[in-house]
Amino acid sequence: MLASAPAWADETVEIKALRDPVDKSYRKMVQGMELFDELHAMAPNASLRYKLLPRKRDTNMDAIALQIVGERFKAPVAVAADHTFTLARLQTALDEDAIVRSERKAQSMTWRAEIRTPGLPLDTRRLGDLRLECHVGIQAGLVSRYPSLIGRFFDLVMDAPDFCNRSYAPYLFFAERPLFAVALRAGARREVLSVGQLYAGMAHGRTPKADLPHCDCEALLDRAYILPLGDKSWPDDTRVEFEYMNAAASDAIVIGGSKADVAAAFGKAAIVRFDSGYEVWAYQSDRPEPPFGRSEFIVLFSPSGVVSNTRLRPAP
Repeated sequence: MLASAPAWADETVEIKALRDPVDKSYRKMVQGMELFDELHAMAPNASLRYKLLPRKRDTNMDAIALQIVGERFKAPVAVAADHTFTLARLQTALDEDAIVRSERKAQSMTWRAEIRTPGLPLDTRRLGDLRLECHVGIQAGLVSRYPSLIGRFFDLVMDAPDFCNRSYAPYLFFAERPLFAVALRAGARREVLSVGQLYAGMAHGRTPKADLPHCDCEALLDRAYILPLGDKSWPDDTRVEFEYMNAAASDAIVIGGSKADVAAAFGKAAIVRFDSGYEVWAYQSDRPEPPFGRSEFIVLFSPSGVVSNTRLRPAP
């Protein structure tokens, strides 16, 4: 049920006008909430919140002020310590085609839907929750657009009705910490994702370095991943398991070697460097298989320049 503008709307802290503010359409975000209700069976035990994330490396995420702003009223939105929030359904806001506005400048933050089934193990997400995050995020207009040839192509793809049903929809998710590996697990079946599905595809050249300043992923590159959302052989209850960069190595083939040692042993690699000082070196077989089907050897270098972890991903 939709409500009228609340009585305390005029008591909100004023957000000063900016030349280029962070704005989102209130109407589209409510439509995202409605789509969540419609598709709730994908994540039956989960709830929806919206989340703010840093888009630039110097973005301060503390004490963010958020408002619903119409022509004749302003209503504050409470932002939790984890930078998530919910929206009241206000008929007046819909009538006035209101916006959801922060005091932060455009391109300083990005927005996502957050849908989490409670009770899962740490470092684990549920695939159905993430599929629904994509549907809601696209409906709510949360993914930032950016002005480049690749960006304009991405916009066309993203606007397609079946975007989130594609096998590898280029919808970026962000883990809580920097990632070394992501795996899918459903019963006895387990598959480690290709490095091309991490770090906005930089190891495979899918996001040119020149496009990073325009990408949602610039400040969160080491946490970014995509999933086979449209591959129905993975049920909604599939677990998405994360291995982080700073975790202890388990089955590493090489530990402690230098970059010179690795280069001498394996040759030239596709390299992704992160602000933290970590580096990922990716080696792929030359067999003419589909992009995500090649065998891979991935080497993680710590900020000190020595090998801290490795993984071998055979071709499926």
